This record gives sequence, structure tokens and C-alpha cells, in this order.
Amino acid sequence: MDHDIPVGGRVSGHRLARLLGDWRRRGARQGTADLAAGIRMLVVEGQLPAGTRLPAEREIADALPVSRTLVTAALDQLREDGLVASRRGAGSWITVPAGAFRPVTDLVPAERGLIDLARAAPPALPNLAAAMDAVRLRMPEHLAGHGYHEHGVPELRRLIADRYSARGLPTSPDQIVVTSGAQHALGLALRLFTGPGDRVLVEQPSYPNALDAIRSMSAIPVPVPLTPDGWDLAGIAAALRQVAPRVAYLVLDFHNPTGHRLDAQGRTRLGDLLRRARTPAIIDESLVDLDLDGDPEDAPPPMAAFADELVVTIGSASKSHWGGMRIGWIRATPDLAHRLVSTRTSVDLGTPVFEQLLMAELLTGPDTALRERRAELAVQRDVLIDSLREHCPGWKVRRPSGGLVLWCELDAPISTRIAVVAQSHGIRLAPGARFAAQGGLERWLRLPYALPSDVLRDAVRRLGSVTALVAGSTTAMDGDLAVPVA
Repeated sequence: MDHDIPVGGRVSGHRLARLLGDWRRRGARQGTADLAAGIRMLVVEGQLPAGTRLPAEREIADALPVSRTLVTAALDQLREDGLVASRRGAGSWITVPAGAFRPVTDLVPAERGLIDLARAAPPALPNLAAAMDAVRLRMPEHLAGHGYHEHGVPELRRLIADRYSARGLPTSPDQIVVTSGAQHALGLALRLFTGPGDRVLVEQPSYPNALDAIRSMSAIPVPVPLTPDGWDLAGIAAALRQVAPRVAYLVLDFHNPTGHRLDAQGRTRLGDLLRRARTPAIIDESLVDLDLDGDPEDAPPPMAAFADELVVTIGSASKSHWGGMRIGWIRATPDLAHRLVSTRTSVDLGTPVFEQLLMAELLTGPDTALRERRAELAVQRDVLIDSLREHCPGWKVRRPSGGLVLWCELDAPISTRIAVVAQSHGIRLAPGARFAAQGGLERWLRLPYALPSDVLRDAVRRLGSVTALVAGSTTAMDGDLAVPVA
């Protein structure tokens, strides 16, 4: 292919060597392929933009140092791939000809766009449309009123309270505040408990949006690392004594992102620790309905059953029913519920009535659709695990008993690099660093199984290619990718 000579900068041999870093990973026999892969990686990452002039072959050979024959062979591979163009007397330069990288709209078989593995969010339950039709017929009786319900529509509050009571935590409707999703609920609770400079105890890793909410209050997240088996209660006890956090934020049911669940014995001990320190806790139960292996009725009681006066419980329909409804709730003591509503009026004046009635309709009928959703997710979880074993065999994955995600331990600290390069392969990922309160977690990557099995297989196949490409690069990257996470 005849390429026009570009107008662009030139990279020196020494600069190219620094960018490549430790590029030779497979031994002398694979030197040509390794050098070609290293330069290809720099192109994909944007370190060598199209139009960048490359050093002469002898200069590259001297800077690395390798034989000129190896450099010539590597550049020949890149010319065949269409990533390097050359002309006698003008040298060589980076080029990305049409078709070298397909646009992401051509990459996804199930939909035109990225395969979004940053959001752990399944589609709506199939009975949602029928519930909308039923609620539409009931709306006229509500249209004559003002439509403001700071605590929430009474019918929905009663149904949510009954669900807590059925789980072993007696609850009355005056203990429920309906919110516009779990993130809204967390924001209200943080406004009640924290101020600038206050410390908030969190798990490490933790949910990125929760960490963002804490920081938005000018509060400071204080992490206590999870162990391979779950919560380090001794570490939590030490943090409560030494740091004196104003409040704790914890996800005890199918923890996001690790998938761990704290058993009843652990909750008893945690309740004792909270009471001893007089530290309130915001407990996020957004995933509690997604028990994939057991019977939800056999689950541990809610954390509030062990320290009711100190616990504010957050619930949500986003992970179980549909995120587009934006329905969440808070369960607290009557006094705390009243104080939460008092702080709410400076933020909003209530959650939309239609969505509340829709949630009430879904909670009134049988939970057949939710049972089917759990069975479907269990299949997708196992498909994702099997695909990772095939295409990413060096990764370690624990099989969670519920929730929506796998927390994958990589074979190198390359999580951010994988996330960056994956975008060019039609995949959106949230790197491990997004789940860290104070950086790190580059050996970890969260993968949701909320998408159909065929899409998950395709995504992991591409991830295998991305991982092989990234393995030869040591280029540092920013860990805070601007991708939305759910």
C-alpha cells in the first residue's frame, strides 16, 4: 500500500527503548515477534501516534541493543500488519490505515457498541413491561394529589418493611425511606453522618461509586483489606480503635467486587465491635436478592438484626430488577429515618410516584421472574469462569455464591493496561485501581456476568488476546480511567 509521507514528530532510538521497557519476554528465538509486539502495543496505547517517524534500523538496534537483522524482521512484520510504512530516502513511520483497527460499532455481535464490562447491571426483568401496564391503569387515582412523598409511597414502604420482617428483622413502614436508587440512599446517609475531614471505614476493595460519594462529602475513606476468606474482623476492630471513624460503609452480602458474604457468626462479632466503638454502619444490601447457589430464605439475617440502633441499611432494585427504575430505600430506626428525611429536602423532594408504584407491583406478585433471573445468572457466571480458564489460564478466579461479578487475580500487575488496550478491542473495563480507596489493586480485575453467555464468551476471547498483547509491555498508565461503573 502506498502511504503518503506523514507530517509528525520523530521518536529517537533511546526514547523508543525507554517506551518499550522490558519488551523481550520469551527468549532469543522470539525476539523478532517480541519487538514487533512491543511496538504494536505502543501504537495501540497511543504512545506512538500515527505519523510518528521511527529511528533508522541501525539506531534502533544500537539503542535496544539487538542485531539489525532482528530489527529489520520486526519492522517487516509491522509493515505486513499495516502499522509501519516506509519509503526509500524518507525512512519509516507509524501509520494506521483504514481497517487496521475496526471501530467499536463493528465489534459487538449483540449490539452496536462496546461490550460493557464496567457496569454490573443486567437488563430488566421480563415481567417489567406487564407491571408498567398495570400501574398505568392505577395512576389516575394518584394524579389528583400533589405527588410529593418525602418518605415514599405508603404502599411501597409497607411492602419493603414486610420483606425485612420476613428475613428476621421486624420492621415497620415508618422505618423505611424510599430513594432514587442505592447511590442516592448512600448520599443521604453520608450527609447525615459525615462532614469534611471525617473518616469513613470501608473495605479494600470497595465499590467505586461509594468511594466517590465519600470523597464528594470531603470525607476520607479508611480501608481495611479483605482477606482471601472475607472480612478481617480483627483489622476492623483495630481500625475502629485507632482511627475512630465517624461511620462505616460495608457490603456484607455478595460483596462488590469480591463476592464474599459474611455469615451470621461474623455478623454477631461485627455487631459487638460496632456497639463497643459506638460507630454507626451503612450496610449496602443492593445484591442481597441475588443468591445463586442457596435459598434466599436461608440467608444470614440482615446486619441490623445484630446492632439495630447503629445500622442504616441500604436496599435497591437496580441489580435485581432493573437499574432504569432508580428505586432504592433506606431502613433505619424511626428516629434516624425522620432525620434522613429532614436532610433530604435540601437535595430532592421525593422519588417519582410511577416508579414507586411499579416497584410495589413487582413486589406484590410472585417472584417467579426473579427466581428465573437467579438461575440465568448462575449459568452466565459458570460460562464466564469456564471461558477465563480457556483464554486466560494464568488468572485465578474464586467462584462466588451470589452477586453479579467475578474478582479476578491476574498473573501480573497489568489491570489498568488491560483496561486501556481492551477499549481498542471493543471492551469497556473498570481496572482494579477503581476499587481501591488509596490506590493499588493492579493485580485485580472485576468482570461482571450480567451479559448473555455468547457475549461473555466473545468478550473473554478478546480479553485473552488483549492479555497476550499487554504482557510484553511495561508502560505505566493512569489507574483512574474515566469509565462509568455500576
